[in-house]
Amino acid sequence: MPYLVENLKIACATQRSISQLCRAININRQQFNRYINGQTRPSAHNLARIANYFDLDTADFGLAPKHFRERLRKPTLGLDESSELLKGFPGNLTALRRHIGYFQTYHRSPSWPGMVVCSCSRLIEQRGLVHVKSMERLRDPGNGIQQFSKYVGLAAFYRNRIFITERVVGPNSMLSQTILLPFDQYQRVYLRGTTMGISWRRENLPYASRMIWRYVGVEPDLRELLARCGPLPLTSRHLPPTVRSFLADPAAEVYAMPAEY
Repeated sequence: MPYLVENLKIACATQRSISQLCRAININRQQFNRYINGQTRPSAHNLARIANYFDLDTADFGLAPKHFRERLRKPTLGLDESSELLKGFPGNLTALRRHIGYFQTYHRSPSWPGMVVCSCSRLIEQRGLVHVKSMERLRDPGNGIQQFSKYVGLAAFYRNRIFITERVVGPNSMLSQTILLPFDQYQRVYLRGTTMGISWRRENLPYASRMIWRYVGVEPDLRELLARCGPLPLTSRHLPPTVRSFLADPAAEVYAMPAEY
C-alpha cells in the first residue's frame, strides 16, 4: 500500500485528536505514531480495526489520496440510499440535536445476572445524519474474560422518542435496537427506555431489558468515561440513584428467549 501513511494522516485529520482516536480503537498512541510516521506498518488486525472505526475497508487505505478522501466522505453503505429504511433517519433532526454528545449507558443483561452493564455511547451529527458510536468493555477476571466491543449505528427522533439501530463492528456482526425517551419533555440528562440485543454468554439468545442513558456532555474525560464501563452490582456506589431505582425496580425484568427453544 504505497499511500497507506498519507491516507492514515488524512483520516486522522477528521478527528478531534489522535489521542482520542487511539482510545476509541484501543491502540497504543506511541504505536500509532509509528504508523503515521511511516516507521512501521500496522498489522492486518490493527489495520482492520482502524478501517472499521472509519467505516472503511482495509483496501481503501491503498487508494490514491484523492479517491481515499471521496471514500472517507461517503462510505459505501451497500444499500440504495433512497431506500425506505434510510428515509427514516434522522427524523426530527432539530429535536435530536438537543441530545448530541456523550452518554454513560446502563442496562441489565442475561449474560450478567443480577448485574448492571455500564457502557458508553456518543451521538454525533455527520452530513445530516446522527450517528451512534458505542463501546462496551466487560471484564471477568475470575473466568479469564476480557471483552471489548464497538458498535456503530444511526439514531432517529419521532414523537419525543429516540430510535437507535446499531451493529457490532467486527467479523461476527450482530444488530441491536434501542428506544429511549426523556423522563419529561425538556429534561436531557436521563433517557430511559428498552433495548433488545443478543446475549454473548448464553448461546447468542435474544433478550430485551430496560436501558437508561445518562448525558455527560460534549467533551467529557474520555479516559474516565471508559474506566467506568463494565458490569456493576445493583448496590454499587458508582450507580447514580436514578439509574439504580430504574433498573432495580421489580418490573425491570430481563426477558430472554429460553435456550430450549
